[in-house]
Amino acid sequence: MAFIYEDADAGEGNSSADADILEGRFIELVPEEKIVEAVTFESEDPSLGSTMTITTRLTPVHDGTKVTFVAENVPPGISPVDHKTGMESTLKNLANLLE
Repeated sequence: MAFIYEDADAGEGNSSADADILEGRFIELVPEEKIVEAVTFESEDPSLGSTMTITTRLTPVHDGTKVTFVAENVPPGISPVDHKTGMESTLKNLANLLE
């Protein structure tokens, strides 16, 4: 998977100035309940080289579905602020897709 950023001068990418390239695999899939995936960035920076595990839980609520993430073993090269921003962006994109 690749995330390509429009402004390469901003240096947003971890794999290159304008991209994050990731390899992911599903570890566990429980329909309508849980997704567990392992994600590894492609990068020459060793602080980004570890594999993180992201668990997404889907919980029915009165007016829809609550989606929560738990990320474990986040590479030390990803700041908590950047990681939170990325996860929030993912949730926003999901909400936009489903609206």
